[in-house]
Parts: sequence; C-alpha cells; structure tokens
Amino acid sequence: MRLELRHLRVVCAIADAGSVTKAAASLGLAAPALTTQLQRIERTLGGQLFVRDRRGAHPTPLGELVLARARVLLPAMQGLQDEAAQFAGATGALPADGLGSYRIGAVNGPLIGGMVRRLAAAQPHAQLHTHPSWSAAELAGMLGDGRLDFALIGTCGEAQPPDSRLAWHTVAVAPVFVLLPDEHPYAEAAEVELATLAGARWAATPGDGCLADCFAAACTRAGFTPSPIHENDVGGVTDLVRGGDVVALCQPTFREVVGVRAVPLAGTPLRWRHLIGWHPEAPAAEVAPKLIQYATESYDDAIHLSPRYQAWLTRHP
Repeated sequence: MRLELRHLRVVCAIADAGSVTKAAASLGLAAPALTTQLQRIERTLGGQLFVRDRRGAHPTPLGELVLARARVLLPAMQGLQDEAAQFAGATGALPADGLGSYRIGAVNGPLIGGMVRRLAAAQPHAQLHTHPSWSAAELAGMLGDGRLDFALIGTCGEAQPPDSRLAWHTVAVAPVFVLLPDEHPYAEAAEVELATLAGARWAATPGDGCLADCFAAACTRAGFTPSPIHENDVGGVTDLVRGGDVVALCQPTFREVVGVRAVPLAGTPLRWRHLIGWHPEAPAAEVAPKLIQYATESYDDAIHLSPRYQAWLTRHP
C-alpha cells in the first residue's frame, strides 16, 4: 500500500479525538474498519503509531513524527487547492457574486467580524478563511506570495504600510484612546492629557508596527519618557488595567467591559489608520471595491457600539 493524504487525515483524526472509536464516529466509519485501516498504515510506515489503553490512543515516537509531518502537509495541500482554484478563476470569469473563496488576514481590530458576516450573507456558498496575526509584515508577506487574498492592518499616523508593491486602501483614520481602570481619577473625564499619565506603567498588545515609536515620540513631546511597556494579549492587557496596575493605549472602538474605561487623549497626539490590502495582480483585485465597502460598513458598526467615540466625533466633526 502507498501512503496517501487520506491516510494522514486518519492519523490526525485519531490523535485529535484521542481514541479510535471517537475518530471513527467523526469520520463516519465503523470502529473495526478504522482499526483495520490504521493497521495497514502502520505496516506501510514500518511501526506502531499509537499505543491504545483504557484512556484512549496515544502517539508513539513514530506517531509523533508522522503527525508533525502531516500537520504541515495537509494545510499545505489545502492551500495549494485553494490557490489553484483561484488561479484557474483568474484565467476565466469570476463567479457572478465574487470569488469562490476568501482568505483574509487581520491584526487586532474592529473590521474582521463585520466583513466576514457580510461576505457570508452575500455569498453563502463561498469558503471563508481567516488568519489572525500580530504582525502586519507577516500579513503583507502572505499577500505578496499569494497565501492571502486580503489583509486588514493598521499604521500609526502617516506611516507607510509594508510592501509598496501591494495595493492599500485607508478604511478609517481614528484617534488613539487610553484605557483606564474605573477608579482612575480621569476615568470619567471627557479627555485626559498624555502628560498627566507620565508616571503610569503601560501595557500593550504585541505587534511589529510603528505605534511604539509614535507613542515614544508623543511622550517626548509631552515631556516624559514612558515606563517599559508590558506586552500581553487583549484579555491580559484588559485584566492588567482593571487591576489598576497599568494603563494602555486602545482603539476608540474598544468595547468597554466592567472595570475599565476608554478615554480620549487631549489634542489627539496619536492617530491610527485602518487599512485593507490586496495584491493588484491577483483575482482579489477585481472584488476589492466590494471588500472596501464591507470594511467601511463594519467600521461604522463599531462606531455605533462605542458611545465614547460617538461623543468624541460630535466634539471633533
């Protein structure tokens, strides 16, 4: 027997389920039939892939090796199929309602949810794949080599997005707010001067963008040097702020949770541009206007969910 991709899917299914019986149910097979298939795979590979006991099926060292390779090969093959389908579509007519599949990468921001929801409603049969990342450079690289159709990133102020060979459209330009704990003296203020926070400890989500440099420059203009920034994910940063240990920069569309408040910075010393990008020679370029519309509508939705941002926009039309 020759090893095929379907055999690797079987091995992954057993490892993910933790037992042959559960894997058989997920694959729509009888447990004895899957056991027989696993035995054939093991004979082909020359050794046992799983040890089975009362607690289930556990990979052997050989099984771990096969799983490591399978988890690389299977997504790569799926990516090849998706790219081939898009390439074939590029040489002919696109489906009447757009692409047959969409691969969208996004850094932390308010656009991806609304875009996916609108795409799913407009093209219920299209395949939608999302790729989260902290790195705008990574997403730009994936656009450049055809692994993504669209990328949602951000840049600080007028900084240029990565890779000038790609097409970028500005969806929105927004002020940067500061996230404060409820008990902070300025938590209920209409705005707070950056210099007032000179003695604070700061937290931020990871990223390779320009915000850290822009923030340091803004603090210098305000007359102080910020303390070292503690990096964490969104939930971790929120918890740190809620606990009163730190303050953090945030987007004005931040959905406030119990214990924290998003407050505008006086004079808007920092601005953030939301961008959508695509490769100008890819099939995605033909549907980019539709995706721009969805991104813009998604940002409008996010504004409507943020009373503080709406109030700021009223004061700064």
